[in-house]
Amino acid sequence: MKLLSWNVNGIRSCFRKGLLSWVRAQAAEVVCLQEIRARREQVEEELDSFAGYHAFWNPARRPGYSGVATFSRRPPEVVHYGLGQPEFDEEGRVLTLEFGRLAVVNAYFPNSQRTHARLPFKLAFCEAILKWLEGLRSRGRHVLLCGDYNIAHREIDLRNPRENQDNAGFLPQERAWMDRLLDSGFVDTFRMRCPEPGHYTWWSHRKGVRERNIGWRIDYVVADQDLDPRVLESFHQPQVQGSDHCPVGVLLDPP
Repeated sequence: MKLLSWNVNGIRSCFRKGLLSWVRAQAAEVVCLQEIRARREQVEEELDSFAGYHAFWNPARRPGYSGVATFSRRPPEVVHYGLGQPEFDEEGRVLTLEFGRLAVVNAYFPNSQRTHARLPFKLAFCEAILKWLEGLRSRGRHVLLCGDYNIAHREIDLRNPRENQDNAGFLPQERAWMDRLLDSGFVDTFRMRCPEPGHYTWWSHRKGVRERNIGWRIDYVVADQDLDPRVLESFHQPQVQGSDHCPVGVLLDPP
């Protein structure tokens, strides 16, 4: 089973930059997109080209902002829109599909912002989604949490850690929450299999930054520790253009 996750930084823009060709070439079973910044009816014509996929959409209430969408070849048994908390759900940040015992959680974590104005909101979201994951596991589900976390966990996960100690996405509180997530029975599938530096998933729009690979690793596929042994491969696709993020994904051995 191949699962892909990508912050597309606006699905309408990404469609114009080759999103559909990428989806067709990958032939994944599940595709999770974040920061779609559109409602389904705004891209209905393009979605007609997603032959063979069931589409699930959770846009933000605010137009042109946030939002997630998940496409799956197999129809899920259960779909959950959000976390059941209006302050987060109105921003369209979480979409969970259950396939038997497997729960795929597609998440777009808030950005703390340059002045850290949204740090309390982000930390509250982090607590809420951890509680959600624990609830899924308590019901016997194996969990994959994929998406844009807006957190570089460790110094290895960004090119210039010393210069970014006080910047959103690398704040001590954010990194401490990542520690809590992994300590509570989850595995960073990519880092578990790739301890080498230089692997990033986001680059700023400044000229030459992506070419010189001055980036941050803020997009993840995290698995619960019982599911992780079934992960055959965890990978990034930095060669794929169309967004300031690149796709990430896993190959999962079917049960």
